[in-house]
Amino acid sequence: MIKLKPLLAPGSLKNNTLWNLLGAGAPFLLGIITIPFLMHQVGVERFGILTLVWALIGYFSLFDFGLGRALTQQVAANKAIGKVEHLKRLVNTGLLLTLITGLLGGILLAIISKELGYHWLNVSLDLQKDTFHCLLIASLGIPLTTLTSGLKGILEAYEDFKAVNLLKVLLGTANFGFPTISIIIWGDSLELMVASLIFARIIILIAHIFLVQKKIPRHYQAKLGNKAELKELLSFGVWMTISNIISPLMVTADRFVISSIVGASLVAYYTVPFEMLFRILIIPSALTTTLFPRFTSLSKVDLFAANLLYRKSLKIVGMILFTICVIIGIGSFWGISIWLGKDFASHAWNIASIMAIGIFFNGLAQVPYAAIQAAGKVKITALLHSVELLIYLPILILFLKLFGLIGAAIAWVLRVLIDLVILLIFAKKSYFN
Repeated sequence: MIKLKPLLAPGSLKNNTLWNLLGAGAPFLLGIITIPFLMHQVGVERFGILTLVWALIGYFSLFDFGLGRALTQQVAANKAIGKVEHLKRLVNTGLLLTLITGLLGGILLAIISKELGYHWLNVSLDLQKDTFHCLLIASLGIPLTTLTSGLKGILEAYEDFKAVNLLKVLLGTANFGFPTISIIIWGDSLELMVASLIFARIIILIAHIFLVQKKIPRHYQAKLGNKAELKELLSFGVWMTISNIISPLMVTADRFVISSIVGASLVAYYTVPFEMLFRILIIPSALTTTLFPRFTSLSKVDLFAANLLYRKSLKIVGMILFTICVIIGIGSFWGISIWLGKDFASHAWNIASIMAIGIFFNGLAQVPYAAIQAAGKVKITALLHSVELLIYLPILILFLKLFGLIGAAIAWVLRVLIDLVILLIFAKKSYFN
């Protein structure tokens, strides 16, 4: 049997949040430097294809079927009530399942990669073969990423955010740095750039295994628990799966719809400001990632303290994001002009200004989202995202055809506003009264 180390006392929320900010912020800073270089070397359309590969690896990594988050929630909850022996089986079961589901996700991406490359993404004829090969290579990274997600979930349950975010810095740096190095050494081959991303994920997986083994000294036992233990883990993960599949789909679907309707050559004018502005969400994400295991523990032992923590977090996130988004909305043309030139800014500044409004709504929504899921009520968020998707996609297509890229940005802002309002209502009525 696996022996877990003694339960660790919760770390400082402030320190953990700062580590989360570092984990997300450092790669962002490198991206600011490397994106202009990458775009100049490979061109707007080829860079747009690279951003699509980034999005696909991120999306298909959610074939962990919510088990990474489920491991965090279940391990933290069981730690809070002292069920140490139960943790051993949870860890074994969760990691094996993340590997299996990751393999399924990789196989699925490999199967559809030809259709994506040659037909669905509306790529220029001379780039279709390269796109197909890139997607095949990317499929190898899915099981690596899902298994890493499970390992990260264990570290987060122990609130070891220092280790988690040092590895996140390494991965994020590699996501931008390795393609840059690939161009410098081997030229502008898209296949080699994507292969470098997979190599980075192998390194990060090995590092996660090493760190988790320090908490779980003996080797993982590749067997499932009994039916009751599986049900306990999957009861959270099944609804988390729905939410984890649909939520990032709504984040990444717009660029694929844009590529299909107006062509891959315009994707970068939408995805570049979106990707950069989306990094602002590292601020609320840094806090809510820290809060998730803490909310889970407090929901078991002190609901009043959880309520106070929730309200304080909501206020802090709101004030910080409002200030940042106002500045971005006003200065988007100036900022993009300095970064990528006036020609690119003329196509993208108004999209960035509109998206800044949505970033405020989306960032604020992370607090009630984390609180609801930490209480084990992940079914609420899953059903909400399911309904949102059915409404969002038709509006996105309609607005894109009527107003172009600006219409796509407006459709996204409307969706995240609705999401925020509903989450606040459910957080108040179903948990934090």
